[in-house]
Amino acid sequence: GRTLVFVEVRMRRSANFGGAAASITASKQAKLIKTAQHYLAQHGGDPACRFDAVLLSAAESSAGIEWIKDAFGAD
Repeated sequence: GRTLVFVEVRMRRSANFGGAAASITASKQAKLIKTAQHYLAQHGGDPACRFDAVLLSAAESSAGIEWIKDAFGAD
């Protein structure tokens, strides 16, 4: 099917503060949801949508990319 995907990309150079995933706080999620609602209102329709997170780590011990599909919901 057709799904509109909103993607939040986060990067942390170290895991000292919880890593990239920890930087997507409840407050940040609320802002992303509000932005998505505004986008949908401006562009019409009510397509299926989801929020993904792409997490980048630059730490030497765990360098890499992690893609979390449906990382959080608008509920």
